[in-house]
Amino acid sequence: MQIRELAIPDAWEFTPTQHRDDRGVFFEFYRFEKLEEAVGHPFSLKQGNVSESSKGVVRGIHYALVPPGQAKYVSAPRGAFVDYIIDLRVGSPTFGSWDSVIIDDVDRRAVYLSEGLGHAIVSLTDRATVSYLVSEVFNPTRELGIDVLDPEIGLIFPPEIGDPLLSPKDTAAPTLAEALAAGLLPTWQECRDRYTSLNVSDR
Repeated sequence: MQIRELAIPDAWEFTPTQHRDDRGVFFEFYRFEKLEEAVGHPFSLKQGNVSESSKGVVRGIHYALVPPGQAKYVSAPRGAFVDYIIDLRVGSPTFGSWDSVIIDDVDRRAVYLSEGLGHAIVSLTDRATVSYLVSEVFNPTRELGIDVLDPEIGLIFPPEIGDPLLSPKDTAAPTLAEALAAGLLPTWQECRDRYTSLNVSDR
């Protein structure tokens, strides 16, 4: 398994080794000790989610307040999507910046994003299926969103998707500036403290 840290601190890309023969293919899409080595602490799996989207569907930007936040390990059992990781941590050296990875059923990459980071996906194929392994169960009072079309963030969507399809909830999400003014964003220090607590408590 190859591991690459992304341009946003505390986010990584994992590319598995695939074993093919005339029967098909086998690969390990998740290895706990490889993830722990990269991240610095074990990934505490609390919930697994799956979404299926038509081509052009956009989901996000989603994030959870810290603590506890919600770390995610994201992969694609079927189809393809662009995965966007956005730094929403106030005070971070890359606050407001983003990176992206194409996740599909060919290269079988996965992305891990730590607590406090924002997440969005854009489906490149019909029936694009996204698997999310997450570190905390869903908490509607602490899971929020940012406008995925906010020009201040400036996500670049693939032109082939056409007009992006958003849910009413995502369409109504505040801009980054509005969320910042309202005190709705995690801070860099809150996230660093959270990561440190996980490094200590899980060993």
